[in-house]
Order: sequence, then structure tokens, then C-alpha cells
Amino acid sequence: MSRPGTAEEKTAKSDPIYRNRLVNILVNRILKHGKKSLAYQILYRAMKKIQQKTETNPLSVLRQVIRGVTPDIAVKASV
Repeated sequence: MSRPGTAEEKTAKSDPIYRNRLVNILVNRILKHGKKSLAYQILYRAMKKIQQKTETNPLSVLRQVIRGVTPDIAVKASV
């Protein structure tokens, strides 16, 4: 009996409004109790406030913020 083929790697889908994978990944992190529509509402409301206060593209602000909190060096535990 032959082995089944390997599964295809899933790609992250983009969100409906901004068409950006980063936004979708962030929504999946915000997700609570499986309520994705609520997570989208929270994020879109925050993006609208960012646009009103800074008068710049909220996606560029989001990229800057995520780049700022991402660690520069990955630390591996020694065994």
C-alpha cells in the first residue's frame, strides 16, 4: 500500500478590507473564543483611530509597531 502524498503548505489569507496578510495574522492573535468577526471589529476600529490621529496610512504604522516589538536576535536554549 503506497503512502499518501504530502500535504500542501497553507498560506495565510488576507483580510477583506486592507487585503494584507499581516492584518489577518494580527486578527488571529487577537482572536478570543473563536469570535473572528469581533477581532476584526476591534482591529478595524483601532486602525480608524490611528488614521484619524496620525493622518497617515495605518498599515505603515502597524508595520512599524510590529517591527519595533519583534526581537532582533533569536535566543536558543542551551541543552
